[in-house]
Amino acid sequence: MTTTELPSAADLRSLAEQSNAWPFEQARALVNRLKKQPKNEVLFETGYGPSGLPHIGTFGEVARTTMVRHAFRVLTDDKIRTKLLAFSDDMDGLRKVPDNVPNKEMLAQHLGKSLTSVPDPFGTHESFGAHNNARLRAFLDTFGFDYEFASATDYYKSGRFDATLLTVLQRLDKVMAIMLPSLREERAASYSPFLPVCPRTGVVLQVPIVDHDVAAGTVSYDDPETSERVTVPVTGGHCKLQWKPDWAMRWTALGVDYEMAGKDLIDSVKLSGKIAQAIGGTPPEGFNYELFLDDKGQKISKSKGNGLTIDEWLRYASPESLSLFMYREPKAAKRLYFDVIPRNVDDYQQFLDGFGRQDAKQQLANPVWHIHSGQPPKSDMPVTFQLLLTLVSSSNAENAETLWGFIGRYRPGVTPQTHPKLDAMVGYAINYYRDFVAPTKTFRDPTDQERAALQDLRDALSQLAPDSTAEAIQDVVYEIGRREPFLDHKKAAKDGKPGVSLDWFNMLYQVLLGQEKGPRFGSFVAVYGLGNAVAMIDGALARSA
Repeated sequence: MTTTELPSAADLRSLAEQSNAWPFEQARALVNRLKKQPKNEVLFETGYGPSGLPHIGTFGEVARTTMVRHAFRVLTDDKIRTKLLAFSDDMDGLRKVPDNVPNKEMLAQHLGKSLTSVPDPFGTHESFGAHNNARLRAFLDTFGFDYEFASATDYYKSGRFDATLLTVLQRLDKVMAIMLPSLREERAASYSPFLPVCPRTGVVLQVPIVDHDVAAGTVSYDDPETSERVTVPVTGGHCKLQWKPDWAMRWTALGVDYEMAGKDLIDSVKLSGKIAQAIGGTPPEGFNYELFLDDKGQKISKSKGNGLTIDEWLRYASPESLSLFMYREPKAAKRLYFDVIPRNVDDYQQFLDGFGRQDAKQQLANPVWHIHSGQPPKSDMPVTFQLLLTLVSSSNAENAETLWGFIGRYRPGVTPQTHPKLDAMVGYAINYYRDFVAPTKTFRDPTDQERAALQDLRDALSQLAPDSTAEAIQDVVYEIGRREPFLDHKKAAKDGKPGVSLDWFNMLYQVLLGQEKGPRFGSFVAVYGLGNAVAMIDGALARSA
């Protein structure tokens, strides 16, 4: 089968059944689950705590779950309905006032109340929970995710959870036997899975439950302020559950088949799974993904504000490059910092470039197949992100017009109108240069040997024809670098001569451009222009004279 032929559904499924790509591995576990417990719809779930705005981890969880969902559809020939539920825990009590909101004094008066009972500090929605839910939906819609939104408040108050809540009440002893060993002694003394919503204040109370009535479906507690004994139903939104029993209850009530979670929740997933079984449910399939690290190797946290936000990534690169970052090695801890962006932008493009030349088996292992649900777009990116960054850096071209001048000469006919994605990448490169490259740019002086090599390179480039190809320029760069201390005797060139070490190319970037690494030097010179490159070498030699 050639790459131009689309495989049949049966061929695709057969290849998917053998594929080592992690979304297929996850989807095969779901297929096996269905063999034991057949059903006509499979439910995927992601969770969101709306006490703050959506963040990059939210994107990662929805993107990865979407990849598994699509892999499952391929493995089942799309004969079983699937749904992705983006569930918001908006009935949680507001524990503290976030730093990044207005009207903090007003919010402070509503601490402890459900997020959907707290007024919106932004003044745009009926509650703080509704405001953050709207932000979540807008956020997911921006990326085109196919999902159904669910609000914990709506599900609790509508009675959707009532039957399962009554089961939790009936099997309270079993639930407590699972939870208590995991708690500190002081916490265990007053712990209850049920959190009554105070009829008097609307606060979600963490209080000891002094009595419960399975037949009546109620729990009783002593009001911490008035000492009055209060009895409330566990149904209809009068109580919510502590989060681990809540997770188990939700899995059971909704029949959730798949949900992944961060590595920091491994113990919580196990506990919730045991509770689900105790109340008659089956825990979902899923895996624990590794957490993101900042530039110092510390875990990223919303409260610390270390690491990258979603808006920051999208200031410097495309959503597809972020999806590639999320696809790669989800079970390995990865630094999520600004310096990972250029590699992911160019790697995405490389995967896209290679896709059309691959056979169907290779395509299923290509990240772009999973990023684009089996239908990646055609690749048409004439320059790399690294090359654009180097162009901005070398020319101080902090405007798109100058960059397009270089690109237009290098690739005649390529314009912002013909290549809108490249135009977007030009903007990303300028933003990245201004914020990260320019402030840290330092040029080093060449040694005497390096000065001699640079002078020879300058003379050789000045003798080339103005329309020389990137390959012809690269050949000259190699030939000039074939000298000590840049020879690589372990690696011979195609013509049998000694190879050239990376030190030669690193020196060019450090001395000429004030940066550690760069794209292929011949390609850079072809775009930048031979005259400009010669002038750049002259400037470096004069600067260090």
